[in-house]
Amino acid sequence: QVQLVESGGGLAQTGGSLRLSCVASGFTTDYYAIGWFRQAPGKEREGASCINGWDSSTYYADSVKGRFTISRGNGKNTVYLQMNSLKPEDTAVYYCARSLSGSEVLLRHGPTLDPIEYDNWGQGTQVTVSS
Repeated sequence: QVQLVESGGGLAQTGGSLRLSCVASGFTTDYYAIGWFRQAPGKEREGASCINGWDSSTYYADSVKGRFTISRGNGKNTVYLQMNSLKPEDTAVYYCARSLSGSEVLLRHGPTLDPIEYDNWGQGTQVTVSS
């Protein structure tokens, strides 16, 4: 059974840091990309970052580039999102999800942060950044 479980959210001050974890089970992460997404109240879900399980290549949305870092744990079943220099506009529920396409397809066609290209969403973890 494919499952993704997020943790690590909480309250941070502007300029602070948080690290989110996404633990994957029921599949081999080498063969997919794992993406981090976020959804603020009243807004659509948007992609923040993704990592390709085959070669650990990474991709970031412009809104988080230079501040967030996505990585895989040594066991490869955990994907982290290190969030630095947090801003109030980063406040959202953060989700991780698995790509619909395999990692090799994504390497040929390029990474995607379109939520429609992902499934097996976790339950989400709340991140709140105070000003």
